[in-house]
Amino acid sequence: MRYRTMGNTGTVVSVQALGTMTFGAEADEDASGEIIEAYVAAGGNFLDTADVYTKGVSEQIIGRWLASHPTDAQQLVIATKGRFPMGPGANDYGASRRHLTDALDSSLARLGVDSVDLYQIHAWDALTPIEETLRFLDDAVRAGKIKSYGFSNYLGYQLTKAAWIAKVHGWAAPVTLQPQYSLLVRGIEHEIVPAALDQAIGLLPWSPLAGGWLSGKYTRGTAPTGATRLGENPERGMEAWGPRSEDDHTWAVIDAVKEVADAAGTTSAAVALAWVDAQPGVTSTILGARTVEQLQQNIAAVDLDLGADALARLTEVSTPRTEVYPYGPQAVQQRFRALVP
Repeated sequence: MRYRTMGNTGTVVSVQALGTMTFGAEADEDASGEIIEAYVAAGGNFLDTADVYTKGVSEQIIGRWLASHPTDAQQLVIATKGRFPMGPGANDYGASRRHLTDALDSSLARLGVDSVDLYQIHAWDALTPIEETLRFLDDAVRAGKIKSYGFSNYLGYQLTKAAWIAKVHGWAAPVTLQPQYSLLVRGIEHEIVPAALDQAIGLLPWSPLAGGWLSGKYTRGTAPTGATRLGENPERGMEAWGPRSEDDHTWAVIDAVKEVADAAGTTSAAVALAWVDAQPGVTSTILGARTVEQLQQNIAAVDLDLGADALARLTEVSTPRTEVYPYGPQAVQQRFRALVP
């Protein structure tokens, strides 16, 4: 395992984080415990969860595991999130002080800890003034309930706005951003990655395999079946089979990943994960797994050095399609200048 500091903090985390959205859903408690143990045995030390994952069950499973493994628990960096609905009421979600107070305390209780290392606002809340959210987070840091905080699914301007408001008021600053990022989803490179780099905010990419598309498990022209995300629900979220399978760009990227993997004697999943790990600003890539076998296959990517040529090829074939302005090559060139014309 390799390690980096978490964003602009001194906290050291493994370059692969264990995402736990499957806990209590695709993986029962016994399987979830085995996944954590395999991850820790491989040198991983960064667990990422959220209150909304199986409505708190993921946090409860982690909490019971931590309690039964006190020595390992001391070495783990624990991250959770709040913002999405946890009840039917109008104040049961959002980034208001009222909701986050309850959400954080409830997460701490489910996890069985006095504080978490990283607390993340799961998405922007257009109804709550960002000052209210940031003041809550600063108070939580000062109260010792959280050591650092970050965001998930923020746009570039939202990240920059939050970071600068925190600075102006002298409040604790955000340290991480958790965005979707993969060879099939690279739109964040236009605005979000530059904003994160500007503020020294570390990226924690989720869905680095694009919902399983980059693992090599799907074949063009053959609808998925069986015990896979899309086999069980072909219309699942952003990775739905229909729109993505009809896009030639999808298969061009998948084919290139497989060719690189075959040449390196490894798996498509390892190649896709290694590409994400090599991108600017990435602190730790979040791995999701239903089984120990899936986890171990993905952890193998930590030792994979793709080399400059393979990285360049993958980057070129997966280049996100954009309008000529403001993201086309000439427009991008306009934003840079040499010391001498």
